[in-house]
Amino acid sequence: MLKLLKIEWLKIKNYNAFIVLVSFFALGVVASNFIVYSTFNNSITKSAGVSMIMAAFNPYSFYNTWQTTSYVAGWILMLPSLLLIILVTNEFTYRTNRQNIIDGWSRNQFTSVKMMMALIAAILSTVLVFITALVFGAASHTDFSFNGISHVGFFFLKALSYNMLAIFMAVLIRRTGFAIAVFFIYMGAENIISQLLDVWSVKLRTQDNLDLGSMGDYLPMGASDGLLTFPKNNLRDIASSAFATNFTWLVLGIALAYLFIFYFFGKRRMLRSDL
Repeated sequence: MLKLLKIEWLKIKNYNAFIVLVSFFALGVVASNFIVYSTFNNSITKSAGVSMIMAAFNPYSFYNTWQTTSYVAGWILMLPSLLLIILVTNEFTYRTNRQNIIDGWSRNQFTSVKMMMALIAAILSTVLVFITALVFGAASHTDFSFNGISHVGFFFLKALSYNMLAIFMAVLIRRTGFAIAVFFIYMGAENIISQLLDVWSVKLRTQDNLDLGSMGDYLPMGASDGLLTFPKNNLRDIASSAFATNFTWLVLGIALAYLFIFYFFGKRRMLRSDL
């Protein structure tokens, strides 16, 4: 596997799309969190009405930094997914997948190395988030804590889910532009449906006294999205009284099930499709 990964690295290390998207993602993780950090310190805490409600709350204290950083960085996880779509569809566009088989790779090796790329991308993204959270936590000058560190794990699950969905769409459609378009259309459509389901969840709880949880979190990408939330604070506590309950362990199980589905059907498609 290590030899195959070295070959993949040789393919992409000088590829402009790889360099640009990786740079944008790394910069985006730091910049997006810095914007939230600066906004909170320079605007929210100086607003009299809000500051009383949010007193003693710091989203980047070590008590909250792991959760806040993971939540904010989760909004730009489509960049690594976009890169994976490009890299995988390029294999079909330029017939390098066929050349790999001719050179002695098995279909299983070709498939496994693509899945490993999705895993490595998720791991590296998570490491970046961990370091970013550590830096912002240190900048807050608060006592070190691992409170909320599980959200870094949730970020990894979300990153891997996005990556596996991207690979599944790439091998299903094979054409770069079309695959990217379908990916973004699907993400947008699911987001709309998720919002409608969440509104329905609130109505069921408030009008019918029926709490089924946030049903938008039961959708394929909504499950991993729903695991990442902003840290608890007074404003969120006030608003959450009207929302449906977040059943974290149920959503986690659903997210893992969807991840397995993306992996299984993506791998099956690559093993059975024509070269």
